Amino acid sequence: MKRFLRIALASTLLTAAAAQAADRLPVIPPDQYTPEQKKAAEEFLAARKVPVFGPFEPLMHSPQVMTQARSMGDYLRYNSAIGNTLSELVILITAREWTQDYEWYVHYPIAIKAGIKPEVAAAIADGRRPEGLSEDEQIVYDFSVELHRNKRVSDPTFARAEKRFGKKGVVDLTGINAYYTLLAMQMNAAQYQAPKDFKRLARFPE
Repeated sequence: MKRFLRIALASTLLTAAAAQAADRLPVIPPDQYTPEQKKAAEEFLAARKVPVFGPFEPLMHSPQVMTQARSMGDYLRYNSAIGNTLSELVILITAREWTQDYEWYVHYPIAIKAGIKPEVAAAIADGRRPEGLSEDEQIVYDFSVELHRNKRVSDPTFARAEKRFGKKGVVDLTGINAYYTLLAMQMNAAQYQAPKDFKRLARFPE
């Protein structure tokens, strides 16, 4: 499954080449990298098997932060205690809560291939609670939505997650929400763009 998702990501990135950051934190051409940026890019390629892309492009303006973020993502994205399918559900929820188009653009097809039902993803995109969630998906959905919207998790919701995934799983579940919030915040701050032909997520009233 890990190899499958990496291949899916690499395939998606081929069509994502047009995505560019705005002038706030423009993409740095590799031939203009500082020694620190070159080292960070080399470590990224060794770990992810693809060049620096997406949210890591604006992060390259602080290569130490980029490397630390990539390292955390290496675990949370591919090896977390809740598994890759539920991780992708969390990523879609986070992308929707932060109205992060690029995050959704990259992870929607990966989530579908990983086993998230298209109608579940569609409901999340619309800001609706999906119907037909599995028990595990309900636990992850409730935990994640409470964390994003309420800035905390209720005792019953926490207890359900801990009973199902254990303390390690709860920490990883929180970590995935936090990690993809970090990437969403960076891209929103940088005004990092999804491809022009991508149908943007609806903008909800703030």
